[in-house]
Amino acid sequence: MAGVKALVALSFSGAIGLTFLMLGCALEYYGVYWPLFVLIFYFICPIPHFIAKRVGDDSDAASSACRELAYFFTTGIVVSAFGLPIILARVEAIKWGACGLVLAGNAVIFLTILGFFLVFGRGDDFSWEQW
Repeated sequence: MAGVKALVALSFSGAIGLTFLMLGCALEYYGVYWPLFVLIFYFICPIPHFIAKRVGDDSDAASSACRELAYFFTTGIVVSAFGLPIILARVEAIKWGACGLVLAGNAVIFLTILGFFLVFGRGDDFSWEQW
């Protein structure tokens, strides 16, 4: 039952993060939808982890080169997702208020993705690998 509660909490926090993102785009004062390009970063963020999990050996070593490379690429994707709205605000394609809402949404969404892998990535009976 703890897995179901965690799944509900993660989906609620994901909805809050997407609400921040949509508010940064859809409010009449901001009125541009350029910040929606951060959705691409949300989708590609877990891909390096999936590849490293599939390709990497199942040894109990504390670290491997494949896993470290996946962490590096994931960090680059997350930093890019935070940098895109700042760059858009700097060139005045979006307003700074929209940038703040998108950055708040980014923080919530990426913490939700991290929480998903912490809760369901342990490899026990209730893991995401079974889905």
